[in-house]
Amino acid sequence: MGFFEKLKNGLFKSRNSFFGRIVSLFKRGIDDETLDELEEILISADVGVNSTEEILDKLRERVKEEKITDGEEATKVLKEILVEMIGESKPLDLSTEPSVLLVIGVNGVGKTTSIGKIANHLKTEGKNVILAAADTFRAGAIDQLQVWADRAGVDLVKQNEGSDPAAVVFDAISAAKKRRADVLIVDTAGRLHNKKNLMAELAKINRVIDRELPGCSRETLLVLDATTGQNAVNQAKEFKNCADITGLVLTKLDGTAKGGVVFSIKELLDIPVKYIGVGEQIDDLRPFDPTEFVNALFD
Repeated sequence: MGFFEKLKNGLFKSRNSFFGRIVSLFKRGIDDETLDELEEILISADVGVNSTEEILDKLRERVKEEKITDGEEATKVLKEILVEMIGESKPLDLSTEPSVLLVIGVNGVGKTTSIGKIANHLKTEGKNVILAAADTFRAGAIDQLQVWADRAGVDLVKQNEGSDPAAVVFDAISAAKKRRADVLIVDTAGRLHNKKNLMAELAKINRVIDRELPGCSRETLLVLDATTGQNAVNQAKEFKNCADITGLVLTKLDGTAKGGVVFSIKELLDIPVKYIGVGEQIDDLRPFDPTEFVNALFD
């Protein structure tokens, strides 16, 4: 099964509960009553109030300008507007050898599994990947990452539980240099409840990277659980105050009917979604393609 089929299957709840209803709605005609119902659907799907208003304004304008009365044409235009709202996809910056991905996120969002899946995806593209187990204080985090490193077939640099995360990163950078790794992925602690410690820890890790890999391409990816809806948006706001986030990894989209949270996140944070996950398998996390995503919501 190709990833688009997996994506369609994974977005079944969102399509069945909300976005699929839009197609049926438009078949009745395009008028004020239809657009009012569309507004309710979009807000219920966690698209967000401001994004919904912007979508409706653009749709009304195009319906008027292009004299659209056909439901299929209205659906096509709406999909174009939604893709435009998300913006162009932004792939990872992996322009140096090695490049560094710092991965952050609270416990339970799928951070460690996402790292394993990203490593697997990059390896299938021919990249030499090394993981760094710098989430050293959460019980079992290192062992969990080892399991995913083994599944992906990549090396893991680790120390004992409770070790200094920055020391782990130092060792991992040394290994990346020696083994001519293309990408170093660093698992970090997700202690959002103590922002001071989190900021200090990330700053220390970044200082090590600056010193040992000056000028390297660096991404800070925040992992969010799509099933938490607006809570995921709130988490992203908090983390944005702690770190220079360059991209989002949105997991568990197959577990929620509110896939519209992607639009809400874009509106409120203006941080690109770089990966989405729609399942438990190692190949169920892929780079985010806005057009593919919107088509899967409706198809």
